[in-house]
Amino acid sequence: MTGNKKSPAGICEECNFYTYDDDYECYTCEQDLDEDEMARFLADEFRDCPYYQPGNEYLVVRKQM
Repeated sequence: MTGNKKSPAGICEECNFYTYDDDYECYTCEQDLDEDEMARFLADEFRDCPYYQPGNEYLVVRKQM
């Protein structure tokens, strides 16, 4: 077994939908999750997010070249 390692698709901090919310003064996911998905996310069972989009601007620039 690989342990509790998260796959790259599970790293919220690197996702485009993970943004800072000035009202709550913390980072939040901008993607609308249904009730079951939110429960899995809060229980830290959301390993492979189907909505994950890499937030690496270098990848975007590389595709434009």
